[in-house]
Amino acid sequence: MNAGEVTWLGVDVGGTFTDVVLIADGTLTTAKVPTTGEQSEGVLAGIETACESAGIDVAAVDRFRHATTAAVNAMLEGAGATTALVTTEGFADVLAIGRQDRPALYDLDARKPEPLVPPARRFEIDERTTPEGVERAVDPDAVRALADSIPEDVQSVAVSLLHAYAHPEHERAVADALEAAGEWSVSTSHEVLGTFREYERTATTVADAYVTPVIDAYMGRLTERARERGLPAPRVMQSNGGIAPAATVREHAVTTLLSGPAAGVVGASTVADADRLVTFDMGGTSADVGLVTDGTAARTTDATIAERPVGVPMVDVETVGAGGGSVGWVDAGGALRVGPESAGAEPGPACYGRGGTEPTVTDAALQLGYLGGESLGALDLDADAAEAALADLASEADLDGPVAAARGIYRVANATMTRTIRSVTVERGQDPRSFSLVAFGGAGPMHAAALADRLGIERVLVPAASGVLSAYGLLAADETHDAARTHRTRLAAADVATIEARYDDLEASVLGDASDPDRATIEREADLRYAGQSYEVTAPATDPFDPTAMRDRFHAAHERVRGYRLPDEPVELVTLRTTATIPGEEPPLSSAGTDDPHRTTRRVSFEGRYRETRVYDREGLSAGASVDGPAVVAGGESTVVVPPGWTGSVDDRGTLVLDGGGSA
Repeated sequence: MNAGEVTWLGVDVGGTFTDVVLIADGTLTTAKVPTTGEQSEGVLAGIETACESAGIDVAAVDRFRHATTAAVNAMLEGAGATTALVTTEGFADVLAIGRQDRPALYDLDARKPEPLVPPARRFEIDERTTPEGVERAVDPDAVRALADSIPEDVQSVAVSLLHAYAHPEHERAVADALEAAGEWSVSTSHEVLGTFREYERTATTVADAYVTPVIDAYMGRLTERARERGLPAPRVMQSNGGIAPAATVREHAVTTLLSGPAAGVVGASTVADADRLVTFDMGGTSADVGLVTDGTAARTTDATIAERPVGVPMVDVETVGAGGGSVGWVDAGGALRVGPESAGAEPGPACYGRGGTEPTVTDAALQLGYLGGESLGALDLDADAAEAALADLASEADLDGPVAAARGIYRVANATMTRTIRSVTVERGQDPRSFSLVAFGGAGPMHAAALADRLGIERVLVPAASGVLSAYGLLAADETHDAARTHRTRLAAADVATIEARYDDLEASVLGDASDPDRATIEREADLRYAGQSYEVTAPATDPFDPTAMRDRFHAAHERVRGYRLPDEPVELVTLRTTATIPGEEPPLSSAGTDDPHRTTRRVSFEGRYRETRVYDREGLSAGASVDGPAVVAGGESTVVVPPGWTGSVDDRGTLVLDGGGSA
């Protein structure tokens, strides 16, 4: 079966909407439906909507890929499994102690979040290993006694023993005893995150134990409902930007915490014809910003979710609470603020007509003319309700009516998102003017040109199906599996044979997770640092491992990331990393358009005043079509605002390329 004969399906669950992309015979069909409390219901409703629009049977789908917010929602809402922790004697409080950093340095009332496992469910066991070997063996009778003391309501157990990254045999013994003693799921630190740093490893293992039962139950329901409708089992986007079988993520769900944002970055890098990209995904609840350099999405192992460290590899995305549903409000000092509180899908912005009364970014966009009579997904917008909500805000903020309130919300939201883009570019030594901005999500293209003006970015790319690009990114993603293990040594004294043996073990681990090991390619990396540093820099590893070559690679990587090198300082090897990748296959798309995409005109606010502005039909813009600002390009899932001084043209892939022409 070639790519053109395959029917592709991608579903991305967001905080407000569930996005669906269906490609059959090269024809793209999209759907956007409200996200439901039980996510699988919204997923199936979106699939049925898209299939009905395309005129095909649900059972005709060949490939089903999925991004879910179930894991991150469990973390953010405190709705994960009842979890216990088993650790080495004397280390039960590592979760509470954490690091010495404070969430707000000068706030005397600042409080860290409560640990996911309270003291009553933390258990210690008398054992001890060191990086060199076993010092005190674990007593099987003590493990059985510990299992008997775990409360009956516990659903999941995290096992994180001291130095288990180097010698995991004690964790294996404890896990085996626990699995034999109860119905709970068990997460072990050497499998979840086989690296040193006790707090981060324990916190990540606890997070995995906390969300794995949630994802296991959710994926079980979704897989069963899909099977009943003749759909294949879903393959799931991981936080690292790679797809994995549902069975894999059901075992270690911590890998799905940034499932949706990762899909968006992958989709942006797939469709954009540029190697240096700032990806900007603005949905209903938040805005996510990522960076692509040399055609590769930036990744990190130092992420924080719900104020808790998670050390598994993730696409490096900064998230801010500024989405279409973000609420405008007035603080105690009388200043207008936007977000992070969101109206969500229920009741949603006031203009949704579902009982919402709080003014949001979407209400402001409707008042300013960026949105008009067209529907938003399956919703018809209520301009009167939006104006009433904005009028209430104007009165509270002492502003001159709903238009002033709308302009205030729009400017504050843009300022917030501009700061986020600066944080991933300027604050990391990157000049935003050397990047193109890829805008997607339901609200991203509406704000993109204004943000680019603020940042000096002259080129904005709005892909076809930009409103559901994260769902499209699922279809083109590679299958990716990661493994890591700490191995600390000076490069000058490195035992190459031991390092090669450990790389071989990591390679066997990632290939064991791959659906088709014969098609997988292996990439080796190493975390290194100058002696005395407290942080590492990752560099590509030679194969076979060559300490001299790795020293040179580290110097180059350190200078690129940190801005300097210390050629005379000794270099330490810290962690070995391996990634297995099975290349994805971008689905074929046929393009279509009309010679006259102009739809109508309406009054739209630019630079503080309303102007009569042309409104174009996005689906009617064929390759080679051009648009001069001021203009609005309206689509089924997103709207593009082209300010005065900007021009737009459609390339061969259907991407609307906006050129600021130095207007910033």
